[in-house]
Amino acid sequence: MTSHSPTASSPAGTFWPLVFTASVVLMITMGVRLSLGLYVSPINTSTGMGIAAISFAMAIGQFMWGASQPVFGALADRYGPGSSLFTGAVMLVLGLVLTPFVSTEFGLAVTLGLLVSAGAGAGSFSILIGALAQRLPPPRRAFASGFINAGGSFGQFVFAPLSQFLIAGFGWVTALYGLAAICLLTIPLSWPLRHKVEHPPSSAPDLGLRQQLKVALGDRSYWCLHAGFLTCGFHIAFLVTHLPGAVDLCGLPANVSALSLALIGLANIAGSLGAGALGQHYRMKWILTVMYASRAVLVGLYLLAPKTPMTFYAFSIGLGLTWLATVPPTAGLVGKLFGLRYLATLFGLTLLSHQIGAFFGAWLGGLALVHFGSYDWMWYADIVLALLAALVNLPIREPVPAHR
Repeated sequence: MTSHSPTASSPAGTFWPLVFTASVVLMITMGVRLSLGLYVSPINTSTGMGIAAISFAMAIGQFMWGASQPVFGALADRYGPGSSLFTGAVMLVLGLVLTPFVSTEFGLAVTLGLLVSAGAGAGSFSILIGALAQRLPPPRRAFASGFINAGGSFGQFVFAPLSQFLIAGFGWVTALYGLAAICLLTIPLSWPLRHKVEHPPSSAPDLGLRQQLKVALGDRSYWCLHAGFLTCGFHIAFLVTHLPGAVDLCGLPANVSALSLALIGLANIAGSLGAGALGQHYRMKWILTVMYASRAVLVGLYLLAPKTPMTFYAFSIGLGLTWLATVPPTAGLVGKLFGLRYLATLFGLTLLSHQIGAFFGAWLGGLALVHFGSYDWMWYADIVLALLAALVNLPIREPVPAHR
């Protein structure tokens, strides 16, 4: 039987179709996932679960999004991305459709926490960036990663106001059904990425996944990446889950929350593209260090500023420039350190660390509000963790880029 799998050296004419396809898939999966914070208040009003209980279900979702990625990444490395992307789409749609039928914390943990989040993880960074990296020549990989990442940011820009519009006009149940219908589009969109790449013979031996994992887990630089990305996850999950609550505490309308989340996504398009371009000329660890340090400064300025709509908009734009722009340099460093053969798995494990931090960011934010009546202690923790993330990237071993 003749194999129709593509080779690792794809023709130049396929660059934009592949990159665009991956970007749109990530736009949908990330846009849906990052707009779920807007549903916390409506679900609480409808079910009476309580903010802490809903926050815990959302926190489980943050963890599951990360935990699913090395699993689906390993499947993609072995069998090709197609099965992972299709399975994820089905889980994502089922979770959204079933959520209105649950009224307990356990039920919400299964639908939004497990099905939606794991389904979104199967169509997220590690699978899509890994699939593209194996299909593109080295000089184009950093830009492609940045472009795909920008697609996820554009999803947040689109889906946050779309969700708010649907919730306000038709109710949160209809809004979730609308998101489920859109998620079905990821199935035909994933078709060009369905095959496993056939790698040409190489003089370098294939260590095998188990041995490659052993090498990676024994490398200090890999653990430094994990530590920095863990604090990044804490920061992002706290904001995406509780920024609407912070806006509400300031007595501002809900559309300020939706616009703030949209502005984060819009600004991160520029940040992601910029990070992908800078990664071709500068050491990626320096890019990460600057990004994390800037977050500490921005949160400090936010705490000092008056809480007006313009403060939230300016804060969101500033954060958006680094929001998920940490992904291209992090994925790039994993590829530099350990090659591309098992990039989806190794980067998926890095994203798992990111989402362990995200679990605590989403959960502790709800607990802080219940016990202290504000998010002040979360903001202080955010500053400290951002500074630690900046410092932990400095020891990473990385050669000067050849394009410099």
